[in-house]
Amino acid sequence: MHARHLPQGNTTTDDASLLEQASGRRTLLVVDDQEVNRLILARHLELLGHRVLQADSGPQALQILREQAVDGVVLDVVMRGMDGYEVCRRIKADPVTWFIPVVMVTVLNNQSDRVRAMEAGADEFLSKPVYPEELSARIRSLMRWRDAREALEQARREQMRGLFSRFLCPELVDDLLAAPEDEARSLLKRSERRDAAVMFADLRGFTRLSERLSAEQVVTLLNSFFSVMTRVTHAHRGTVFGMGGDSLLVGFGVPLPQEDAGVRAFDCAREMQRAFRGLSRSWREDWGVDAGLGIGINRGEVVCGNVGAESYLSYTVVGDAVNVAARLQAQARAGEVLLSGSLHETLDKERARACECLPNPLFLKGRSRPLPVLRWQVDR
Repeated sequence: MHARHLPQGNTTTDDASLLEQASGRRTLLVVDDQEVNRLILARHLELLGHRVLQADSGPQALQILREQAVDGVVLDVVMRGMDGYEVCRRIKADPVTWFIPVVMVTVLNNQSDRVRAMEAGADEFLSKPVYPEELSARIRSLMRWRDAREALEQARREQMRGLFSRFLCPELVDDLLAAPEDEARSLLKRSERRDAAVMFADLRGFTRLSERLSAEQVVTLLNSFFSVMTRVTHAHRGTVFGMGGDSLLVGFGVPLPQEDAGVRAFDCAREMQRAFRGLSRSWREDWGVDAGLGIGINRGEVVCGNVGAESYLSYTVVGDAVNVAARLQAQARAGEVLLSGSLHETLDKERARACECLPNPLFLKGRSRPLPVLRWQVDR
């Protein structure tokens, strides 16, 4: 749903809106190009406790719906210019207003008129003369149906938010939920190849720490580490694909494409190293232990999808690009970010100059050719 705000002078508080709904009072828009008919119907609805807005044409009605919060529309079919069928079609075609119930009223009273109203998206069809009590009852019924549908939609969105929040930063979750439902749900079901930047961040000296600290202290230490690293990742709109032991797997440009994935990965890695200095300092003060952080980042083609056994699936990234990032991380010393030449190529001149080439390329396990590797250090 898209939130809409009332213009200055008509703004109501959320509490007042809830009270209105609880009491059955709704804001209704009456659309009719005949002033007498419009005024009579509006007066009847006001006497029944509703707040009534009026429009004398289709374009004016659509403008009001874009600017004000309306619970239902009572729409005449026969109007000069844009008729009620076209107004209804436009209401139902607009993602901001499609959920607003529309009751169409007309002196026409044959089967073809009702079919046209339903095809236009009308929720109810009444013939003139309209009895206000019957119209109000129809409105209340539609409101109950709409409220139930909104509750189901909210529950669905919360379910999807909980699912995607495991991987994505809040902004990406919002972007995804704004997409059609089928597109959002299919994202985690399909497998595909993507050009992405992949990062591994790993604690240095964790085995030594875990031997010195109690189990509770180890868990507290890891929780603080993952909390800080995840916060930095989300700040750069990265996706957390895994937390295993003392290591973090992060992706950029996957599952949602990002043209600047390499830049985001590099900036994220640098901020992680800077943030870890403060974290390491607190560990030293609290527990008298020293730790470091090594990071490896690479760019290349990955396969993303649900991987695992039938009883346990995990949405993740796999492929050679992921393996290279892992091996770069294994070579990185505390305070270092090692990045592949393919990722370095995506950086602008200023970021690229902040890195230094290693004197010799690295021979990584499983690769027949040496890999050009660059280094960024947190104390530079």
